[in-house]
Amino acid sequence: MSTTSTSTASPRVVLRPRPLRIAMVAPPYYTVPPQGYGGVESVVAGLVDRLVARGHHVTLFAAGTRGTAAQEFVRTWELPPAEQLALALPEVVHAARVEGLLRAHTVDLVHDHTLAGPLTAAARRSPTVVTVHGAMDELSEIYRPLGSTVSLVAVSEAQRARAPDLNWVGTVHNGIDVDSFPYRADKDDYVLFLGRFHPQKAPHLAIEAARRAGVRIILAGKCTERIEHEYYAGQVAPLLGPDAVEVGVADPAVKRRLLAGARCLVFPIRWEEPFGLVMVEAMACGTPIVALARGAAPEVVAHGRTGFVVERPEELAAAISAVATLDPADCRRHASSRFSLDAMTTGYESAYRRLLACQGAGPTASSRPTPNRTVV
Repeated sequence: MSTTSTSTASPRVVLRPRPLRIAMVAPPYYTVPPQGYGGVESVVAGLVDRLVARGHHVTLFAAGTRGTAAQEFVRTWELPPAEQLALALPEVVHAARVEGLLRAHTVDLVHDHTLAGPLTAAARRSPTVVTVHGAMDELSEIYRPLGSTVSLVAVSEAQRARAPDLNWVGTVHNGIDVDSFPYRADKDDYVLFLGRFHPQKAPHLAIEAARRAGVRIILAGKCTERIEHEYYAGQVAPLLGPDAVEVGVADPAVKRRLLAGARCLVFPIRWEEPFGLVMVEAMACGTPIVALARGAAPEVVAHGRTGFVVERPEELAAAISAVATLDPADCRRHASSRFSLDAMTTGYESAYRRLLACQGAGPTASSRPTPNRTVV
């Protein structure tokens, strides 16, 4: 007689990485999230909320009032100094305040989104991850002398390629809450420029291209710095008329309405734009992009599917006319699959873990939960 023996396999145990305690440092000029202009602040707000939802403990250092799910909010400025955006002093004051306030917190790492903050990283007890939000032509000489005291994250491969020798730990595309942007397949009879009134953004090229294409253009954006006022007066205002209307800064609700209704977003940049968040916001609304091939534009836009990326300003008008052949649903799918908050958060989690593993550092802080609190 034969016997059959059965064995019961041990249940598989899946070990999840321990949640991290993260100090998130935002720039000082706008609230998090912003009420109008403020692409970096929008990214920081979305990242904070998703990190908290995934079980991490986040202490946000920022100006103004609490606006995210961060368990702790540490205020560095009572009122954000937005009117001083072009000045260096608010950045320096902010960095000094953050450094002093950080001493009261035990964290696994500091994630810094500011310009001046990384200069103090060498004195910090925890490693510093820096998201580089600006163009490397201007910033590489700041980060290069800092060496391994900061670990850099690029927002695009195009940005990273301009200074490949720096201490990069990853590339993470900016993400947005795609569901917060309304999708519209039917479009109104206008194209849109949305951004700073600055020579680098070149809205005058957008007006000229729309006029050659025979379509009305709406322009919305920030105009507060001296260079913006001078550029607007000299090159934008003379071109305005019934077919080119400027509407000022768009708050979040107006921005979404304008993006959703536009035939396309015209993005005629004249500099090496590190990312271009407004392109992703437009695609989330089902609105294609017409851009010049500078910076990350070829990386963000799927040419021929979610827009057209052209080499010369003279080609913009034909591209505006051609967007009628594109499917708005492809734009929405592209934004959802590549530029969601979840994709961005996963990218940053990986960068955090790589940094801590390379340093041989595990989480050092207590796992005891801390109630939500605001430190003034």
